[in-house]
Amino acid sequence: MGQTPPQQVRTRSWGVRRPGGGTRIAPLTAAAIYALLAAMALVVGFPFFWMLATSLKKLPDVFVFSQVLPPEPQWGNYLTAWRKAPFARYFFNSVFTATAILALQFATIIPAAYGFARLRFPGRDLLFLLVLATMMVPVQVTFIPAFVVVSRLGWTDTYLALIVPFATSAFGIFLLRQAFLQVHQAFVDAARLDGCGHLGVMRHVMVPQTAPALITFGLFSFVAHYNDLFWPLVVTESQRMRTITLGLASFIEFEGGTRWNELMVASLFAMLPLILLFLATQRFFIKGMASSGIKG
Repeated sequence: MGQTPPQQVRTRSWGVRRPGGGTRIAPLTAAAIYALLAAMALVVGFPFFWMLATSLKKLPDVFVFSQVLPPEPQWGNYLTAWRKAPFARYFFNSVFTATAILALQFATIIPAAYGFARLRFPGRDLLFLLVLATMMVPVQVTFIPAFVVVSRLGWTDTYLALIVPFATSAFGIFLLRQAFLQVHQAFVDAARLDGCGHLGVMRHVMVPQTAPALITFGLFSFVAHYNDLFWPLVVTESQRMRTITLGLASFIEFEGGTRWNELMVASLFAMLPLILLFLATQRFFIKGMASSGIKG
């Protein structure tokens, strides 16, 4: 009487351990966790809700903070904002630039990460420390010499200026090196027996085994360069070379006053591709964050 059944063992205050090995969270604990997660989701999601609501308001209603929801949704704001700027060109410039940068980064960081993870050569660890050290340098520190080089090569206001300075990534090398270190040596040995060289090992073993880490880096890189404002502002001059972030900046008017409802519409336009990209890759992103750890 009063003893815990042998098939159930209490695990602190979290719940009851099942016979099969899993842990069932106690109802009160589960309710507290869900309440906390709901509160966090509300805090994170409210700015997006406010953006959507503002995009459907008339301009005078934007400044009436007691009206969270638009009294009369103005769907015409979307068409007005789309016609106000060449968004199709902005989208193309941003997507093309971010995609080209990512392709060049994959071409450079995969061999570099493989070398640091699987090859032994004099000065390897020192070189890797130098790569890590470059991660500590803000881009604003190096943009002047980078701009001078781009300008002297005659690349100003071209795609080359937007793409080439970001052809590799120290963070990508670090992330992939950590992932490559977790690939079991047996896979590499098997590829060697099949006659694979270093390129074959990278192509047939490393890349497939670390696909979640590659997708995770790809998502980070694409989002970072898609959202970049500083460098495009420095190296572009004409409207045909503007990216989506510069296009958003053009909606801010200092003399006539900013039309905030149309700016919110333009922000939603800019955000939509990133949301779709994350929804398409979230499974790999979460797996990559969990498995490409800080180990080795």
